[in-house]
Amino acid sequence: MSIQDKNRRRAGCRRWRRFYNRIRRPALDRKRGGAMKKSYQLIDNRLVPVEQKTALIEAYLNPDAQERSDIVSQLGIDHHSLASALDPDEISRVELRPNHTFIIWKHPDTFSLDKEIYFNICSIGMMLMSNKLVLILAKEIPFFEEKFRHPAESRLGIVLNLFSQTAHHFLEHLRVIRMASRDIQNKINTALGNEQLIQLFALGESLTYYLNALSSNGVMLTKILHNAEKLSLTMEETELLEDIIIENDQCAKQAEIYDNVLSGLMDARGSLVNNNMNQILKNLTVINTVFLPLTLIASLGGMSEYSRFTSRLDWKLAYAILLAVMLLIGWVTTIIIEHMGRHSKLFHRKEK
Repeated sequence: MSIQDKNRRRAGCRRWRRFYNRIRRPALDRKRGGAMKKSYQLIDNRLVPVEQKTALIEAYLNPDAQERSDIVSQLGIDHHSLASALDPDEISRVELRPNHTFIIWKHPDTFSLDKEIYFNICSIGMMLMSNKLVLILAKEIPFFEEKFRHPAESRLGIVLNLFSQTAHHFLEHLRVIRMASRDIQNKINTALGNEQLIQLFALGESLTYYLNALSSNGVMLTKILHNAEKLSLTMEETELLEDIIIENDQCAKQAEIYDNVLSGLMDARGSLVNNNMNQILKNLTVINTVFLPLTLIASLGGMSEYSRFTSRLDWKLAYAILLAVMLLIGWVTTIIIEHMGRHSKLFHRKEK
């Protein structure tokens, strides 16, 4: 590998790690502390934690069995909806109920295991009530630490910003997946093991989850747009929702393209490994073919019969002749094999 290739690979790894640190966030590794309920107020277009009991936003983080019972009794949510909000396999949906609007939203998630990055999906449950917004999550997300991308003046505006930031996070994750796939492509040409194949399968699985989540989110966003009047969306919020639908569709198309590329890589992976293995076996066969007659001659030269046949010659001259014959046979054998190889290539070209 040239110095330029090494520098290019190091630069790619640095960019990959930089993107990884951005999407991973310290909150993903932070241990849960304090109460599972957190309250927030909207200040300067950002969520700020507060201690007051009646806040604009309430977030319930990974509640246990007892805490779930308290949520059901306090908020009037049924057990099925609560379990759906914490289930990563639940599809996105919106339910318009008499006293609140319940939303299940899919959000990208990352975690690391044995120094490997894995991309996954988590669910977020949202209850739009008359006086507050309730979020139910299995783990913290960067939404609570980032400034909103669009102005928010209401509970629904906060929800739309969550939708927009989710699409932005999906794009960041797709960039990381693209960089990871390029890094694997640089290694796949000469690799014979299964490490790169396993990495490709992991990325392909992540893209499948992302495609499913983006498709589910898109259907849910369209349903909200059709019920804009019932949800009392303003003109600005409706336009923002339309922009979010476009961003979500673009993410889905980009994820589909990456998924097709990775599928092609995984299909070509087996062929590349077989070709590399066949080339190695071919080289070993050539070596064995060249050295087989030489080994036979060397074995005969080491016997006492050869000394008896060359008893009239000086032993130095006799073994010099033996060595010359071995070199000649090896050279002739190599030329014959090379000629056969060139003839075989020309024959295959004519067939094509």
